[in-house]
Amino acid sequence: MSAQAQMEEIRRLSGEQRAVPPPEPERPLSKRVALAMLLAALLAVSLLHSVLAKRFATQTDARAERAAMIAARAAADVASALGGEGDALRAAMAAWQKEHPNVEAVRVANIENRSLEASSFAEDLKEGEMPRQMQRPEKPLYDLGQELRADVETNVSEGKKREDEVAVSRERGAILIAAPVEKDGSVVGFVQVKGRPEIVAVEAPSFWFALAFAIAPFVVVFALSFVMKRELVLVVIACALLVMTLFAYRQWAMRTLEGGARAAEQRFTERVAREAGIAARIAPGTEAKAGTWDADIRRVPLKVDPARAVEGEKSAVANASYGIGLLALLLLLFVGTPAASRTASNLSEHRQAYLFILPAMLGMLLLVFFPFVYGIAVSFTSQTIYNVNKPYSEIWIGFQNYAEILGDFDLRTPAGINFENFYWTFFFTIAWTVTNVTIGVTVGLLLALILNTKDLRFKALYRVLLVLPWAMPNYITSLIWKGMFHQQFGVINQVIQLFGGGPIAWFERPFTSFCAVIATNGWLSFPFMMVVSLGALQSIPADLYEAARVDGATRWQQFRSITLPSLKPALVPAVILSVVWTFNMFNIIYLVSAGEPAHSTEILTTQAYKIAFEQYRYGYAAAYSTVIFAILLIYGVFQNRMSRATEAIAA
Repeated sequence: MSAQAQMEEIRRLSGEQRAVPPPEPERPLSKRVALAMLLAALLAVSLLHSVLAKRFATQTDARAERAAMIAARAAADVASALGGEGDALRAAMAAWQKEHPNVEAVRVANIENRSLEASSFAEDLKEGEMPRQMQRPEKPLYDLGQELRADVETNVSEGKKREDEVAVSRERGAILIAAPVEKDGSVVGFVQVKGRPEIVAVEAPSFWFALAFAIAPFVVVFALSFVMKRELVLVVIACALLVMTLFAYRQWAMRTLEGGARAAEQRFTERVAREAGIAARIAPGTEAKAGTWDADIRRVPLKVDPARAVEGEKSAVANASYGIGLLALLLLLFVGTPAASRTASNLSEHRQAYLFILPAMLGMLLLVFFPFVYGIAVSFTSQTIYNVNKPYSEIWIGFQNYAEILGDFDLRTPAGINFENFYWTFFFTIAWTVTNVTIGVTVGLLLALILNTKDLRFKALYRVLLVLPWAMPNYITSLIWKGMFHQQFGVINQVIQLFGGGPIAWFERPFTSFCAVIATNGWLSFPFMMVVSLGALQSIPADLYEAARVDGATRWQQFRSITLPSLKPALVPAVILSVVWTFNMFNIIYLVSAGEPAHSTEILTTQAYKIAFEQYRYGYAAAYSTVIFAILLIYGVFQNRMSRATEAIAA
């Protein structure tokens, strides 16, 4: 065979090899989705079960306190019927305590006589038999009685229940309830009952029951993994089953909560009837007041609708389910798709690099990302200074803060413009930012061009003097300028008066107040732009200008065709940074104008600060701050893509 024939045969064989596609390796269907489903379902149901168990515990504590309140109120009415003193009282209290196994001790204090009429408290019995005068260490008991008397008299005089008429406290797991003893319409003492909490609730469901909810969808997904040939479809089915499982468990939990409330109300009714029977045997006639014993700490009778009694609990469970569901879905998508394996292989391949940056990552996590995520989480709550210790599940309100901020379009009030409206503050912040950045860039670039002049004398001295405003702390500069704008003693008004003008009340009108803060921030902002521009100007090769002059280009043409394009890579990022700084320039507004007059010169940052630390609406302020972050993020991304400045730097 000739060489040419051999070449043709090689081409034919290579063409056949290219025409035949390589056989696809048989890939066994991964059970990753089923495993992810199990993990996500276990996480979701476990977290929701813990929320439900906490709700049950909260209800149990409240109902134990309510049951103790019924008993203490019954004992107080028995003591009141017996005049609050005497041997009959002591016999009645002893008999009453025998009927209550959960009661550890009971005392009756008479503040009219400053005496302990009856007591089974161990510390009281050490000082002597009853009755006896109160000792000096027992002064808190006398003060407690006087406080109860004052609260009752205040409510009677005002005609409404504003003060607490029953004192409730905890001591080493026991509940102490002090209820007033009344004689002839006035408080003469109190009965204090100490007892172990009595469980008046339906037990929370066991964790094994919750586990069944998690295993059921896993079994379905695991079975489907043997027949489904497309993992994407299996992932979609798994997500749907996870949502359905969480929804079903939530609905069951809510029905359980309501069922527990109904059972508890029935037990309270039985408890009142039992106390009435005991009171009728000890002090006949006292049972007539049984209808008032089931009451709150202001002695307002409780008329509880079981459906409404657990509305807060049901709302907490429902709100918690949304966050838990989102977390479970993210876990399912991460583990159930190749993302987890890719992440693991990436970490293994570059483990040395990750070890080197681990300290920095931990620092960023603790100092930046955790506060950032925490702030966003708070923005979905109604947190204030008064409920800061409550769990998120109780104060979670979803997007209500954002709706209140962004949905308020009421820019007018009977007195004029509503300066506290978000959109007015946003408009003023934009005007403030644009004006300041324009002044800073213009003045800074002009001064940089002057300082870049060849053979300029005293150039170093000028640079030092022009950088001083930037080197000085801005809060000191703010306070100095605030003093300069003082109506009576400020140097600016003094200069105006030298030329025959009158003093100006700079902070009594929006426009003059705006001019004052603009002047202050303009003084602070131009040095930064001057330094950036001067550095960029000095990096431009002089040959470009020489070539342009040889070609007959004017100074303006050189500036437009050489200087500005060369400044862009340095100037545009500086402008973006300046916009962010000015947008959040807290010190100038807060220290110079303080938002006056009537909040007309507030910017978004100072408004958020005042909402948080003057109105103490932490959740609303967090939402306000998140909106500010979103605005700046959108601006930064848009400006960076439009200018493509960072791409120029990278190139």
